[in-house]
Amino acid sequence: EEFRKANPKIFEIKFNSTNKWMCSIHDMEKGFGMDRVMMLKGAPERVIRMCKTICVNGQKVKLTPEWKEKFQNAYESLGGLGERVLGFAYRDMSDQPKNKEYTSKPEPNFPMDDLTFAGLFTLIDPPRIGVPEAVGKCKRGGIKVFMVTGDHPITAEAIAKQVGIIDESEGKSIVIKGDDIRDIMELSEEEQSAKWDFWLSHKQIVFARVSPKHKLIICDNAQKRGEIVAVTGDGVNDAPALSAAHIGVAMGIMGKDVAKEAADMILMDDNFASIVNGVEEGRLIFDNLKKSISYTLTSNIPEIGPFIIYMLLNIPLPLSTVLILCVDLGTDMWPAISLAYEEKESDIMDRPPRNAATDRLVNRRLITFAYFQIGIMQVLAGFFTYLIVLNDYGYTPRILMGLGSDWEDFPVMCTVRGNGAPGSCGYGCADPDFNKLGLGDIEGDRKWCQQGCNIPVYGYGDPFIEHTHDGFRGFGAGGEEATCGRTCAWFYSQGNSTGNTFEDNLFAQYCALQPAGITYGFPSRGKASSTATSKKAPAGAFYWWNGRPQRFPNKNYQSNALAYAQTAYFISIIVAQWSDLLISKTRKLSLFEQGMNNNKMIQGLMFETCLGIFLCYCPGFDTGLGTRPIHGFHWFLGVPWSLLILIYDEVRKSIIRKNPGGWTDRFTYW
Repeated sequence: EEFRKANPKIFEIKFNSTNKWMCSIHDMEKGFGMDRVMMLKGAPERVIRMCKTICVNGQKVKLTPEWKEKFQNAYESLGGLGERVLGFAYRDMSDQPKNKEYTSKPEPNFPMDDLTFAGLFTLIDPPRIGVPEAVGKCKRGGIKVFMVTGDHPITAEAIAKQVGIIDESEGKSIVIKGDDIRDIMELSEEEQSAKWDFWLSHKQIVFARVSPKHKLIICDNAQKRGEIVAVTGDGVNDAPALSAAHIGVAMGIMGKDVAKEAADMILMDDNFASIVNGVEEGRLIFDNLKKSISYTLTSNIPEIGPFIIYMLLNIPLPLSTVLILCVDLGTDMWPAISLAYEEKESDIMDRPPRNAATDRLVNRRLITFAYFQIGIMQVLAGFFTYLIVLNDYGYTPRILMGLGSDWEDFPVMCTVRGNGAPGSCGYGCADPDFNKLGLGDIEGDRKWCQQGCNIPVYGYGDPFIEHTHDGFRGFGAGGEEATCGRTCAWFYSQGNSTGNTFEDNLFAQYCALQPAGITYGFPSRGKASSTATSKKAPAGAFYWWNGRPQRFPNKNYQSNALAYAQTAYFISIIVAQWSDLLISKTRKLSLFEQGMNNNKMIQGLMFETCLGIFLCYCPGFDTGLGTRPIHGFHWFLGVPWSLLILIYDEVRKSIIRKNPGGWTDRFTYW
């Protein structure tokens, strides 16, 4: 500090990226042999151009080509060690007037072309700990790291090798100087584009002795190639490049306010490794979002599948809309959220960058995987469980088609095969309209045949109902009126004869006693269903429930059997979603390699299982949600399908790992 005071600075030209040097003029104290001196430091190749002499052992000698060659060898050898090299020079300003006012604009008003070269000075600026590892991660992940620096090309190349940006692979690396960029600016646009394509096609690139404006040019040309570009910077002159890049990253410690405002992200520790950690974290977030979406989408197929089959085949609805809401808003909620807490996969930084134009959160491959692979297995699990449960309650799968739309309203009737199994099934007559009978509400609960007429046993009969002791009359000769609309008026219209002497006698007795204002029989009753796809009960059919023919209807049993089957279908979705959640933990790696370290996921598995148990067995939910306390065995009907999902996905991922780029990878890796 005392030396500075004794030799005050009277003028200064500060360093800038264009000159690449700075100089100052000082009044010197006595004893130095110079009253005033100009001192200059900067890029050695710039400094040496401004010198005509060189100081050797304290003496000025002419700067000959031999000395320039020695300078170049020393410069390159020091730069090759990765050290930053500065050149120093001076000039005796004693020949300048004492009261001269120095200026640098528009040009310096003092000589600057006859300096004396004083020597070289090197600085060691070692890479930060973790930078080589971070660069290695980028390379494995397909991220190209460009080094853009104002250092000499030799120094820049040496440092790039130290941190791993450049390796010894022949033909992969290139060092581009700022002068090269300036030279091609004079070329045509097509020639410039071709030159940039050649440069940027290299995997390992170093830009040396460049200015901040070159950084913007580099960014623009990389973007023209369709690449996603991130730019780091800390100075005011870096702001245009930071703003133009897809992701501008400013330094939080050394960065200027202008650079921070232009950037999209501020690096608080000024450490390149933190950028790579950010890339890794971004990939993890993207992965986990895809996993959560994939898990959620798979349950759509077992939810929509029952309605499609219901409409196409007219079977009893396998899953109610209320239970669909229980899946979407209940059992699936916690597991789907738990995937956000999933740890990163070990290969997350070994994957190439995704194509931003095509590889979105939800793409064709994810839809195909969720809907047409895992979703199909889940819907098969659901229908398998549904059919088994209905079969256990006496309704075999082959009789269900055509019965769906009226299952809740009318009792099913079936013929009986020789082995006691149901044959052909359908629905009989509709409930009678009691107002047409002249009864109104007078009879109260005595509304005959409202839930279906009892089938008479041998020796008994009722000529007005649709059954004989041999079962349903059928919709053959005479049509619906002869079966479901049997009244005294109809009997008279048939000429007092039905072809059955026993029934003719009964008709004659009842109709002769018919009171005034009372109509015996069921006028305009019609068949049970007006739906064209619903089956008509065949002749000789009996009511069918509890796995055997019955002589009286039991619609409660019938509707409860369906409720048990729907509940079992709902449980099968939960069981299948166990495996779906596990396979969603990874996109390519094996589940066993990833492990079960996600406690939120374990809690989610327990939650959906406990919620399913609660909805099935807690009293009161049977009324509100239509659930039933299914047998414990019916919980396990979905387990084989759940295991199939797990095994299928493990095999799929194994094929992808062993054959990258193959058919399985291209069409099923989501």
